[in-house]
Amino acid sequence: MYLSIFDLFSVGLGPSSSHTVGPLRAGRDFVQRLAANPSAYSRLAGLRVDVYGSLAATGKGHGTFTALLLGLEGYAPETVLPEEAEARYAAWERGEKLAVGSALDGVETVELAFGVDDMTQRPLTVLPRHTNGLKIAALESAGGVIAEETYFSIGGGFIEREGDEDAAAHVDVDVPYPFDTGAELLKQCKDNDLAIWEVALANEEAIRDRQEVLDGIDHLWQVMEDCKDSAIKRTGVLPGGLNVSRRAPRWHKELYERDTDRSFEYWQEWVNLAALAVNEENASGGRIVTAPTNGAAGIIPAVGFYVTHYARACRDQAPEVIAEQVRRYLLTAAAIGNLYKKQASISGAEVGCQGEVGSASSMAAAGLAEVLGGEPWQVEVAAEIAMEHNLGLTCDPIGGLVQIPCIERNALAATKAVNAARMAMMGDGTQKVSLDEVIKTMWDTGQDMLDKYKETARGGLAVNVVEC
Repeated sequence: MYLSIFDLFSVGLGPSSSHTVGPLRAGRDFVQRLAANPSAYSRLAGLRVDVYGSLAATGKGHGTFTALLLGLEGYAPETVLPEEAEARYAAWERGEKLAVGSALDGVETVELAFGVDDMTQRPLTVLPRHTNGLKIAALESAGGVIAEETYFSIGGGFIEREGDEDAAAHVDVDVPYPFDTGAELLKQCKDNDLAIWEVALANEEAIRDRQEVLDGIDHLWQVMEDCKDSAIKRTGVLPGGLNVSRRAPRWHKELYERDTDRSFEYWQEWVNLAALAVNEENASGGRIVTAPTNGAAGIIPAVGFYVTHYARACRDQAPEVIAEQVRRYLLTAAAIGNLYKKQASISGAEVGCQGEVGSASSMAAAGLAEVLGGEPWQVEVAAEIAMEHNLGLTCDPIGGLVQIPCIERNALAATKAVNAARMAMMGDGTQKVSLDEVIKTMWDTGQDMLDKYKETARGGLAVNVVEC
């Protein structure tokens, strides 16, 4: 199984990859499948939707139910704009009907009186495959079931449809340098005298031509940059009812005035700002790159800011040189992300926040170590250090909103990634814990973690802090 960089990093809407992007994709997939059978689609007169486990428990704060409606209208997370989504939300609030299939080319729109209140939420029922489960049924006028599908949102915006799990979210292709573990990745580097980013790029070129890959990576980075730029222009409080003030605009203004010559003294403040900005934009339902999830979306862009502004390979360099280093950074991060997807999980609902923020911190640390000139073993050490010190993180957002503690946690994990990379660059190769061992430990810790600490709003800060 090969996971492309464009599987691990994709463009979507906030605030959550598993609870927003995944349900949106599920709704769209259902309508596409139904519309592929015109005789069945022509009989569509109603819908039945059941939402289970973590999707139901924290769905309201994560925008799960409205995202599912967007998907049923045919919108795609990669292309729908935040203002389009907000316009549809407002339309439903005004009482407009659900326009099933309206955003799909060549599909007739079917208007149905169906909304969030018509969905059945089952937070205490967990389907066998994954805690993020949902069922969608198309009904005819007499109430009979025309078609029914079960979906699981397994993290990072990935979905699996019951019955075709083995075909979900990966590219079935022979790549020149396959690897499933960190040890195998290092062996490919050693045997072929390649850097980790070169292994990743060669594998990508087995699917797409080189220019398409590079253009795609550049697009991902541009969306990350645009995300930060959008956030520093927004003022006020974040939506959702917690009245969390947006800090990015004020911090940016103060830092810009204080650090006029971009001194290394302020690197941590700038990295913190970049992470906060991305996650405030995410919390607002903005346009985000899942990296590898929305809840952890600020870490890789923030460490990327360190790459482009403080790493010697980029300082005072031409834009094309910086662009090349960013590609190496993201390709290396994606190679490490492959290991987490294959050996463990990036789903907070499955293994806690260690699977989201922890994996993102590990990926970012690896990418930075590459740009700093690290050997493959140093890149692996950086990834291992970052995850080792994120083990056990719970997923307990207050009010089911990706705000507290998520926004600050991204900033802390980003600076931790920088430190992990710098520690790895000072290492001598005598590593006591391998990356594979720490990934397995993360998975085992997630299995031992009580469900109330895994995005259910039944434990931790979610219940111990009074919402205000």
